[in-house]
Amino acid sequence: MTEDSQPMRRNKGSFKFTGLGVALVTPFKRDFSIDYDSLKKVINFVIEGGCDYIVALGTTAETPTLTREEKDEITSFIRKETGGRIPLVLGIGGNNTQRVIRNIEQRDLEGYSAILSVTPYYNKPTQEGLFQHFKAISESSPLPIILYNVPGRTGVNMTSNTTLRLALSSPKFIGIKEASGKLDQSQEIIKGAPAGFSLISGNDSDTAAIMAMGGSGVISVLGNVLPSNMKKLVELCRNLKFDEATELQMRLNPLIKYLFEDGNPAGVKCLLSKSGLVENFLRLPLVGVSDTIKEKLEKEFLKFD
Repeated sequence: MTEDSQPMRRNKGSFKFTGLGVALVTPFKRDFSIDYDSLKKVINFVIEGGCDYIVALGTTAETPTLTREEKDEITSFIRKETGGRIPLVLGIGGNNTQRVIRNIEQRDLEGYSAILSVTPYYNKPTQEGLFQHFKAISESSPLPIILYNVPGRTGVNMTSNTTLRLALSSPKFIGIKEASGKLDQSQEIIKGAPAGFSLISGNDSDTAAIMAMGGSGVISVLGNVLPSNMKKLVELCRNLKFDEATELQMRLNPLIKYLFEDGNPAGVKCLLSKSGLVENFLRLPLVGVSDTIKEKLEKEFLKFD
């Protein structure tokens, strides 16, 4: 790495993605078309709740069920509705490297500050395969890249060694959304990361622990419906008030547990529906939460403002 690359890395993006990021849902109408009126409500709700940046077209957005045309429409709609008020990250990933590259090249990235790209799923690449996959993407992407490690969904864990190898290989890599639940792995990444490379919690329940180790914040699902509470958690950590942060984290964790009990975004759409922000519709193969989980979610939800 050259001396010049570190200032480039810091100035190009990582500072934008500290604090609370919200992985936006995609609201649907009863006929399963996209409900843009509800999407507008959620966007403004999370911004008013203190969200620092928005992640579009991630897992929570039910992206695998969206057509290419719908993805383009959502990308444009979010850009226009946010109007530059906060930074935007666009999810573009997959398990076919050349297709991911083509998607990046063909997308209108205006208004977006970074790409979030998940580790390839289903075909289970080796660590060398993961490195070469992201290296190829970095050579084609005009935007900085936030890596996304979520082995519970992809079937492969990207190790700390591979993450650090990528971080050191190019200033295009500005951070990782780490959702492995392996806190020792997160600690190794934070310890070995070059200047400006951020580790972001990919699990709401790990936010305080990750930030106590030096992580930069969280990309949150719960933030769709409780942005002010998640913002408070992040700010307590930023101000090194970890006793208070841990107390709030422990209060939130029962709700977070039920939020994911029947899958994401089924739990958060249930709560958003209760709040009157969206209708509780998901596209198959996803379905709404069970009556049992709904009851538990609503009971825990009532404990928060």
